[in-house]
Amino acid sequence: MPKLKSHRGAAKRFKKTASGKFLRGSAFKRHILTSKTTKRKRGLRKSTVVSEADQAKLERMLPYK
Repeated sequence: MPKLKSHRGAAKRFKKTASGKFLRGSAFKRHILTSKTTKRKRGLRKSTVVSEADQAKLERMLPYK
């Protein structure tokens, strides 16, 4: 059988956990940071779990991750 290709854009952005969930970086941390509080920016540093609705989509994009 032929191998499946991983979606390279998704491979660079998402990481799979041991339990099979995907982690993603937080949005809203690129620019206009002066108007955001330090507490909010500190919270955006952490990676978060991808929502359940997008989980199946990512599993198709990243078959071997």
